[in-house]
Amino acid sequence: MKELILGGGCFWCLEAVFELLDGVYDVESGYANGEIVYPPTYEIVCSGKSGYAEVVKISYDEDIISFEDLLEVFFEIHDPTTLNAQGADRGTQYRSLIIYQNEEEKSKIDEMIEEIQNNFKDKIVTQVVPLKNFYPAEDYHQNYFSKHPFQGYCSVVISPKVAKAKKLFHLMMSKKF
Repeated sequence: MKELILGGGCFWCLEAVFELLDGVYDVESGYANGEIVYPPTYEIVCSGKSGYAEVVKISYDEDIISFEDLLEVFFEIHDPTTLNAQGADRGTQYRSLIIYQNEEEKSKIDEMIEEIQNNFKDKIVTQVVPLKNFYPAEDYHQNYFSKHPFQGYCSVVISPKVAKAKKLFHLMMSKKF
């Protein structure tokens, strides 16, 4: 089992999409790469002063889904060209972020960004950094979309991302339909 940590706005959005993919066995919402040493809370992270980003930690089987496939999904379901923002979510905690575990992963990420840059009008601003720290988010954030699909934010923001992912990546979701 391999792990990949990604930040691309609200962790609920990323979690809802990545948990649909074949080969993904767990998606945990959390906070990564902040400045404070004690476990952060949602309120601290939302203050924008902690340095943490909302992220998901994806546990996956690379024999079923590749690192590159996960990155492809990531770059399709959020805007990697907006600095510290996704839609109405604003602040450093919503930055686009890929956390790599080794130089091979970093090389693959850099190569993909270079390859897809021409698909975007603006420059990709996704941070590509090593893991500094990761803390799981509070229990009420885990599996949020599946628990609250009709909540306002879920209906307006997350549902369209899930629908887009299903349309674009249905071949990676054969077991989820």
